[in-house]
Amino acid sequence: MTVPTITLNDGATIPQLGFGTWQVADDVAERSVSTALQTGYRHIDTAAIYGNEKGVGRAIAASGVPRDELFVTTKLWNDKHLKDDARQALETSLTKLGLDHVDLYLIHWPSTKHPGQFVEAWDAMQTFKYEGLVRSIGVSNFNQEHLDALNGATPAINQIEMHPTFAQPAYRESLLKQGIRPEAWSPLGMSKDLANPVITAIATELGRTPAQVIIRWHLQLGTVVIPKSVTPERIASNFDVFDFQLSPEQMAQINGLDAGARLGGDPLEV
Repeated sequence: MTVPTITLNDGATIPQLGFGTWQVADDVAERSVSTALQTGYRHIDTAAIYGNEKGVGRAIAASGVPRDELFVTTKLWNDKHLKDDARQALETSLTKLGLDHVDLYLIHWPSTKHPGQFVEAWDAMQTFKYEGLVRSIGVSNFNQEHLDALNGATPAINQIEMHPTFAQPAYRESLLKQGIRPEAWSPLGMSKDLANPVITAIATELGRTPAQVIIRWHLQLGTVVIPKSVTPERIASNFDVFDFQLSPEQMAQINGLDAGARLGGDPLEV
């Protein structure tokens, strides 16, 4: 199964459907990423703070998948935003992953505990891109005021919380107008949106799972989406979303579920 790709503002392409590893322990990450790669996923998302980069790296090494067929994302944590710290953090992540570069490197949060330092981190990341240590650079959990503070290159990605009950339509549209591709973390609403009656009714109508319906909604919006599971059957099911489409009416029904129901942290509070 060929996953659609999206061309980013720097010319690189990213598989639109990826595999997330948030809250997955290192040994479990090795098993689940191995299953994901066997299933057909080629886009793997991790982060330094997840503590599972070694497991992800072991799975990649054992997979036999050529490196140029993989898209690997990791992230810079909040206490490593100063230039020298950022370089050390990236080098540590590369060592744990067993890679000489990552395809996408993100500033994980614009931490208010270290105000303004994310601007220095962004400057450093542009240097890492020039050096070939990362192919594309972006941000995560940035509000517009944080984006406005950056110098130089426009982020390729802003990875944000987005799911049917927290769809952020206005911000998503604003990002696209700026040339920044939205990427959804917790795309299923930490599983809470799976039980929504609108979602379950559409799933029943189509003979699909609620997760497949939500993932398909993200794809049709043009969002990069990284669902997570450690269950082999769900890993496979979440990937099986390319042989059906939601109708305009079904898309409108799901769009209508937006209730501003943020489940994760607010960028202004981290």
